[in-house]
Amino acid sequence: MLLTANEAQLIALEFILNEWNIAEEYRDWFTVIDCRLIGQSWYIVEIAVAGFPDRWYIQVYDTGECDPNYTFISPIRGCEGYTDLKDLPELIAEVLVCERNAR
Repeated sequence: MLLTANEAQLIALEFILNEWNIAEEYRDWFTVIDCRLIGQSWYIVEIAVAGFPDRWYIQVYDTGECDPNYTFISPIRGCEGYTDLKDLPELIAEVLVCERNAR
């Protein structure tokens, strides 16, 4: 494996921040929950907004590339409302609303 788990985590975090055009000032809202080596050539990195049940699962290959078809899972459906997001910065709340509505 060419990458360490720490490198894979940083790559995945940068990927999701770039995917959603998240400014550096909001970076601390995102946290890596887990990073698992799968086989010998890629990691699955689990990312969340701190304190929320929503999760992104991103594949990071040993080449340092991320699979653009990441998985987003949330126990909260878009039709259930968004009252849990009221204390988040607007940009972070918008990302979660978009992801919840898309799934």
